[in-house]
Parts: sequence; C-alpha cells; structure tokens
Amino acid sequence: MSQLTVDFQKVYEGEGVPDKPGFQAWAERAWRGAAPSEVTIRIVGIEESQALNLQYRGKDRPTNVLSFPFEAPAGIKLPLAGDLVICAPVVEKEAQEQHKEPVAHWAHMVIHGMLHLQGYDHINDEDAEVMESLEIQLLAQLGFANPYEAEETEKDS
Repeated sequence: MSQLTVDFQKVYEGEGVPDKPGFQAWAERAWRGAAPSEVTIRIVGIEESQALNLQYRGKDRPTNVLSFPFEAPAGIKLPLAGDLVICAPVVEKEAQEQHKEPVAHWAHMVIHGMLHLQGYDHINDEDAEVMESLEIQLLAQLGFANPYEAEETEKDS
C-alpha cells in the first residue's frame, strides 16, 4: 500500500463528524495507486453540497459524497488523486434511515468516493457489482459489515 496524504477540511459546524484519523485510515485502505498521492476530503453542510451537486451533476439537491478526480494538464505530473466532498447531514440522515452505525456509513462514503477517484463507477450493473464487491471487501478489512445487506433486507420487507 502506498503513502496517501489526506488534506482534511471540516467546514461543517455540526456534531457527529468522525475525527481526521478515521478519514485517513479509510482513504488509505481504499487507495489502490502504486505511487504516493494526496486527496482532499472536505466535510460540508447542505448548502455547499447542493450547490456543487447542481453545478457539476445538474441535480438540485444535496448528496452524500461527490468525487472530483484530479486531471492534470498534458505533460504535467502531480501526485493528486482529487477531492471528496462529503455532506455531513446527508450521511447522518442516511445512517439513521438505513439503521447503520454512523461511523460505518462515514467509512463507506470515504471508500466509495476514493474508488470513484480511481475510475470505478456504478453506472451499469457489471461495473456496480465490481465496485460494490471491492467496497464490501475493504470495509470488512476495517471491521465494518457489508453496507448493502441492510439495504437489501429493507427492500425485501
């Protein structure tokens, strides 16, 4: 596993956000790159998340995590993975609605976002299966349960 530096920016003033060491550990676990790199993880509130989601995805609502992979200009090499913007109120609400431990959901959002920064996606079923399997594996290595089991159980009921 290579060295990953996390630039942690907490601009959200509310409660419930884990400490930086958790974010560092989760991001490192998800980093698949062979070379050292850096990621910025920014914890925001509803307004900033909604504004960014509208600007970059055309969706006028806040979302749990936005991933912005760094794209260097041609000929320029910088060790930057990109940025993750995580909306604390959305993560907390989802954890409650999905009956998950908040820290487990935070870890899932960081891992999910980190995989997006590295080119994984869930647009089609095949890609979603690959990404979700990797998320489950990485979360298990950190001692967290399968984040999709609770959702599947709720869908069945």
